[in-house]
Amino acid sequence: MKIPRPTRPTVPVLAKGKTDTGRCWVYVRDDRPFGGAGPPAAMFYYSRDRQGEHPQAHLAGYSGILQADAYDGYNRLYLADRKPGPVTEAACWVHARRPFFAMADLDENARRKAAGKKEIPLSPIAIEVVRRIDVLFEIERSINGKTAEERLGVRHRLSRPLVDDLRLYLQEQAAKLSRGHDLGKAISYMLKRWAAFTLFLEDGRVCISNNAAERGLRGISLGRKSWLFCGSDRGGERAAAMYSLIVTAKMNGVDPQA
Repeated sequence: MKIPRPTRPTVPVLAKGKTDTGRCWVYVRDDRPFGGAGPPAAMFYYSRDRQGEHPQAHLAGYSGILQADAYDGYNRLYLADRKPGPVTEAACWVHARRPFFAMADLDENARRKAAGKKEIPLSPIAIEVVRRIDVLFEIERSINGKTAEERLGVRHRLSRPLVDDLRLYLQEQAAKLSRGHDLGKAISYMLKRWAAFTLFLEDGRVCISNNAAERGLRGISLGRKSWLFCGSDRGGERAAAMYSLIVTAKMNGVDPQA
């Protein structure tokens, strides 16, 4: 089974006297982290908006695991009665970590202090959550490229106790915070999707982050500084087709220019 990982960066599209915001949908398959034999691939699609009908159409014939963020447009994919079958959500720990890291960035405060700028208020709770999540990433780095069975064995032995303890810690802290608190929102984001966040403990093929898809869109992020905008919707579709070829080539060690 191949596990696609989507993301959806914005792309400017030329309009009358201005640019509109289009969307480029990126789906990446990369089985190398669990020693899979399937070649990596990236598929790009363009649309003028970010409606959920687009990923539903892109993945109309797919059932299996989808690693993504909590974008509502994916929700219909997870319905039990979906045809040809339901999609199982695998959440991304990088997305979960980001809001905590924003409240725990010791290095940024050191830079601000050195520059004579006002320091950002840091949260001891956020610092602790980031520390615990980073330990999980250290474990993942040690098993990258091993078989799914080997990965699962290490996760059961090392990661599961840490994840169970983290859940208890998050629940304890959530009880002390208001729902509107930024820290409370970050904790709620994780606890509401706990089954998706812990799927990697049940299936050795699942990575704990969506970084493969994030790497796939680097070309768009860099390219926007050079090409400024797509000239039309057809131009956006052509760009998506070219990105699919170029990024897939790079992922397979093929020089796209050659």
